[in-house]
Amino acid sequence: MFDLKVINSVLGELEDERGIPRAKVVEAIEAALATAYKKEYAKRGQIIRAQIDLAAGTTEFQQVKEVVDESTVRFSDSDSSSAEATEDKEDEEEDTLPRFNAEQHIPLADAKFIKRDAKVGDELVFPLEAKDDYGRIAAQTAKQVIIQKIREAEKVSVVAEFGKRQGEIVSGTVQRMERGNIFVDLGRATGILPYDEQIPGERYRQGERIRGLLYQVEDSPRGIYLRLSRAHPNFLAKLFEMEAPEAAHGTVVFKAIAREAGSRSKVAVASTDPHVDPVGSLVGQRGVRVSTVTSELGGEKIDIIEWNENPKQFIEEALSPARITSVELDEAEHKASIKVAEDQQSLAIGRGGQNVRLAAKLTGWRIDIQSTRGETVAATDATGEVHAQ
Repeated sequence: MFDLKVINSVLGELEDERGIPRAKVVEAIEAALATAYKKEYAKRGQIIRAQIDLAAGTTEFQQVKEVVDESTVRFSDSDSSSAEATEDKEDEEEDTLPRFNAEQHIPLADAKFIKRDAKVGDELVFPLEAKDDYGRIAAQTAKQVIIQKIREAEKVSVVAEFGKRQGEIVSGTVQRMERGNIFVDLGRATGILPYDEQIPGERYRQGERIRGLLYQVEDSPRGIYLRLSRAHPNFLAKLFEMEAPEAAHGTVVFKAIAREAGSRSKVAVASTDPHVDPVGSLVGQRGVRVSTVTSELGGEKIDIIEWNENPKQFIEEALSPARITSVELDEAEHKASIKVAEDQQSLAIGRGGQNVRLAAKLTGWRIDIQSTRGETVAATDATGEVHAQ
């Protein structure tokens, strides 16, 4: 007999704190009891099943046999007369049927005496004597089975929970730092913020709160990996969604984002409502919304522009704050030749070519910056890298 009060208390605790359904825990205990029974009392080859009645606090043990005939197993005199044949394996030939095992199989003809409508493939169960006394090895094996089953159930629960949150911002506490990677305590699981996904220059201490984009939930044989990012373009978009209701509700749509984390970003937005200003919605009154996002990103500068279907106008906006004299497009090479006045060249190119580089990534066009005399002073290649002339 089980102590029902203790069992129900444990089941409730595992369900509330770890998100493991009661049924999964009961299944784990049943599997453990069946394993212990088999190790201590069953004959070799027997398939044992345990069933717990939580209402009564009792356990029933059953032997399971599969209904077979000549099409599914090979019958022989030695197979039916000796239980020692229970561990025999299939012959090496792939097309050979398994041998009949008296502890695991029951012939169809015999099965019909027990269950009139029995058919091949059915399972018949036979009650076994209940046992309460198990040896040390059997008890230890049962314990290991319970731990393994609970871990598997918890793993499924964690994957299901965080799988729904993939692509969202999650918050946690810095647990530890190893080889540049930050491990974040997310409550029921640990997230990893790889070095490449961090904002350059940011430093964190153990126990400090941190937010990141949950961009990948990986279920591998070695465990669950919840990969976070603060450098991903979508992290920027999700931060704006938290600050601007228009973005959260889908009225303001992010068309393109070009980002160099910790330094500068360019965001192209559009509105599905002609009465809503997409740029103003993200900037906020007196710039409060964009400044909040900038603070979260360690002072990263953010240029917000309105997306335009006209490539010339879009490229011109993308190169702001520089004022553009003219834009010529080469559709074949997908290249834009931009002319700017001499006093606008440094603004158009940006420090280290950052402005033109981000504009090229945002628009998807290769951009050449030319002086009013037609001399190319900077050009981007297919990858967006800038080459000064």
